[in-house]
Amino acid sequence: MPRTHIRTPRPVLVAVALSVSLTACSAQAASGPARDEGPAGTSQAPPAKVTVVDPAAGRPVTVTASGGTIAGVKVVDADGGALNGRTAAGGSRWVSDRKAAPGSSYTVEVTSRTADGKQSTTRSSFTTPEPERVNKLTLAPGKNTTVGIGHPLSVVFDLPVTRKADVERQLKVTTSNATEGSWGWVKDHSGRDRADWRPRQYWKPGTKVTLEADLNGTDSGGGGWFVRDYRTGFTIGAAQIVKVDLDRHRLTVHRDGRTVRTIPVSGGTPGGDKRSWRGTAVLMAKEGTINMNSETVGLGDAYDKDVDYSMRLTWSGMYAHAAPWNAAYFGKANKSSGCIGMSDGDAAAFYASVNVGDPFEITGRDTKGVVAEGNGYGAWNVSWAEWQRKSAVR
Repeated sequence: MPRTHIRTPRPVLVAVALSVSLTACSAQAASGPARDEGPAGTSQAPPAKVTVVDPAAGRPVTVTASGGTIAGVKVVDADGGALNGRTAAGGSRWVSDRKAAPGSSYTVEVTSRTADGKQSTTRSSFTTPEPERVNKLTLAPGKNTTVGIGHPLSVVFDLPVTRKADVERQLKVTTSNATEGSWGWVKDHSGRDRADWRPRQYWKPGTKVTLEADLNGTDSGGGGWFVRDYRTGFTIGAAQIVKVDLDRHRLTVHRDGRTVRTIPVSGGTPGGDKRSWRGTAVLMAKEGTINMNSETVGLGDAYDKDVDYSMRLTWSGMYAHAAPWNAAYFGKANKSSGCIGMSDGDAAAFYASVNVGDPFEITGRDTKGVVAEGNGYGAWNVSWAEWQRKSAVR
């Protein structure tokens, strides 16, 4: 009789590769992995094998499967936070929506399924190294504040940002009325990198603005890594514009298109460094009574005094404030050291009615130039087309 070879079925193995974007990570199979039971109770080997491949910081976690499909993936950090993701390529690939962060530990649980329905779960873990440098940011306006129609959403970074496009893609602005706007990168007066989100035109009153800065795990380039997310939100107040005519020595307040106050003022002295800036400045802060020393802005020892009702317009030191010592020039001549001065009474009433974020539209023949984008909030002095070009992702 000829001999007959009887072939027995071999178990189908599913190979799963976990590609994590982090340096120096480790992975191991969980103890006691799930096992399938074959016919008549025969035990089969686990159909899944999980490995960590080519780790590099700041990339999404990627899981791939061959010989089967991915049934589910869970990636959880030490604090219980999950990296959610989605499966693609017919179930052979899974990618997390967020990047894994530096200085974090993760547990990865992968469930795979073979063509005949056999399912297996494999677990692994990895830890990412601590970043050498951590970048942080400062947001303006403050959270849950109400500001004027000229205030941009401003983000100042502690350390340099050389990967501006990568960072900007993580900054999501949402408005209650689909306001058109754009990010623009400028150099802050402090010398730090800054990104402002400016509407095409002044904000509409009542607009609600939110920022979701999902930066955790993002490499800023020369300034190191971000290791947290940021959230803020604010509301736009009344439609109020302050117009300053330095040639006529007059300040007018316009609310909802109507003139509600006119104040005689004295601006910066013509012909030198004491001239005022022109263009659109935005009220940055109402600082009350402060000490002003001209030496701090490079004007020698012209003055050193306490000044009431101080309203900051630029980082370089231009304010609107009470200036009773200049009373003889209000409405007549520009004789200040660069600020917009007015009487005590006018300053008190004006201070009470003006809002942080109100735009000051300043005109005059003899000034020392236009307010720069980073000298306070000077973005309104740039055309819309030019501002859009300052975005890193256009």
